[in-house]
Amino acid sequence: MTKYHIALQLYSIRHDCEKNLKASLEAVSKMGYEAVELAGDYGKTANEWKSLLSEFGLKVAGAHVPIQSLLENFKKTVDFYKTIGAKYIIVPALPVDMVKTKEDWLKIVDTFNQLSEKLEKENMKLGYHNHMMEFQKLENNWIWCWLFDRLNPNIVMQLDTGNAMHAGLTNEDLIRIIEKYPNRAVTIHLKEYSSTNDKALIGEGDIDFVSFTKACEENNEIEWYIIEQESYAYEPLECAKISLNNLIKMLS
Repeated sequence: MTKYHIALQLYSIRHDCEKNLKASLEAVSKMGYEAVELAGDYGKTANEWKSLLSEFGLKVAGAHVPIQSLLENFKKTVDFYKTIGAKYIIVPALPVDMVKTKEDWLKIVDTFNQLSEKLEKENMKLGYHNHMMEFQKLENNWIWCWLFDRLNPNIVMQLDTGNAMHAGLTNEDLIRIIEKYPNRAVTIHLKEYSSTNDKALIGEGDIDFVSFTKACEENNEIEWYIIEQESYAYEPLECAKISLNNLIKMLS
């Protein structure tokens, strides 16, 4: 096994989780994943999640939580994820109508900073995960970098490699971002990108994960590398297994 800690974003196998969460978590554990990152509760209570995760020896690498849940139901949301042991609360995306202008993005900076302070009091950390939108330009800079230049330094930069490459970034760009913002990436989304195969799994595409993870380790105290797959050459669980095995081979 690699020395790195690897988790699976459960969105990768969401339909399996919808059908049978217990069997899905058991399968993930047997593959060799140490943890999962949540994206939804699949109708289970926090205590039910805690029991299932304990049964299969899985840790929690964090959770993707819509910003509306934090703004409208902060205490309920915090209590749920605190119960299951999720330290990192990651906003996975922002509604497009919230971020149409520079003024909108400035409001997001204030909102994120305020939420971060509230979560710190709960011994939890706020984070943000990119799609392609964050690599449009604002004031002659990528929105992603413009944003993290202004956010509290304790807000986690959860860079998604595949989404960034889809937006036009290169392997060198990914490394430059990690180097520019040391100690901001605590959890990272490892997602493949291929210019010729939209169903490429980890290790089958254009991303140089060896160089990227090396830069991550040199500039951050990474807690979790989180595999995410959103297109499927095989059944989702099989894709998750192949991606994990390929990553372990590359990083060992």
